[in-house]
Amino acid sequence: MKNEMYSVVIRPLITEKGTHQSQSEKVNAYSFEVDPNANKTQIKLAVEKIYDVKVESVRTANRKGKPRRSGRFTGKTRHWKKAVVKLHEDSHIDLF
Repeated sequence: MKNEMYSVVIRPLITEKGTHQSQSEKVNAYSFEVDPNANKTQIKLAVEKIYDVKVESVRTANRKGKPRRSGRFTGKTRHWKKAVVKLHEDSHIDLF
């Protein structure tokens, strides 16, 4: 069961905005890269099991791949899904 949870949540996204949201007492939100086929319920259950916290809400966004060039060859980065998970005020994840 634990391995299935790790296939839903790929990695935490550590950005300047995400760090500010996670350290703010008002927001208390964390960003994750998740499986593009995962829904909000699966993401909520996975974060609760992996990090042992209580999730209040989940917001998701599908991010499009960006065009990239390497010399004369063109391509795109892959599409991915971002999830912003808001925790209850008494929950906290130690990512740093």
